[in-house]
Amino acid sequence: MININRYTLFQIQLEIFIALTIFVSKKGEKIMKTTRKIFTIILLLTFHTIVSAQTEAEMKAWTDYMTPGMPHEMLAKSDGDWTGAVTMWMAPGAPPQTMDGTMSNKMILGGRYQYSTFTGTMMGMPFEGISITGYDNSQKKYISSWIDNMGTGIMNMSGTWDNATNSIIFTGTMPDPMTGKDCQVREVFKIIDDNNHVMEMYDNKTGKEEKSMQIKFTRK
Repeated sequence: MININRYTLFQIQLEIFIALTIFVSKKGEKIMKTTRKIFTIILLLTFHTIVSAQTEAEMKAWTDYMTPGMPHEMLAKSDGDWTGAVTMWMAPGAPPQTMDGTMSNKMILGGRYQYSTFTGTMMGMPFEGISITGYDNSQKKYISSWIDNMGTGIMNMSGTWDNATNSIIFTGTMPDPMTGKDCQVREVFKIIDDNNHVMEMYDNKTGKEEKSMQIKFTRK
């Protein structure tokens, strides 16, 4: 819309300038110089108006993008320390493995992202994981990244809120070391109440979506 207006204004001004040029060409050089000065001023004022409109629109868009909102407030409600009862299925049909862990959540960067750490023991070895979760105002989606000491890759997901299940439904990818490629993952993070959450993780490493993990979080 701005580009169209700019073109239209310039076209009008050009036509005015041509008409004035024809008119004042008969009136002498002094009037011609004055007319050119007036036309230059009009062009500068028009340019300033266009730039100001663009700048205001850009500033508003950026302000909306950077300002935490209700989704960020919802994330902040889970700040604090939690216990995590973990159940894992290493392969379809395999017996589940269990472990207990602790998660700590803290909003950072002015309440824009939630920084989480998880510690526990997996297969007799210390386990540590870190996640960053936020809400992208421009995409209208929750975003999440996860890293841990059991790998060297990053799991990235995005998702939306589902009112029917009171959950954030994430989808994304994670590295599969068996193939050297990424595999599709889906996470359902369900908020039972302020003190109880359940996370379910699914992947399609076998070509079919299978549940691979469940964590029941309880606030300490």
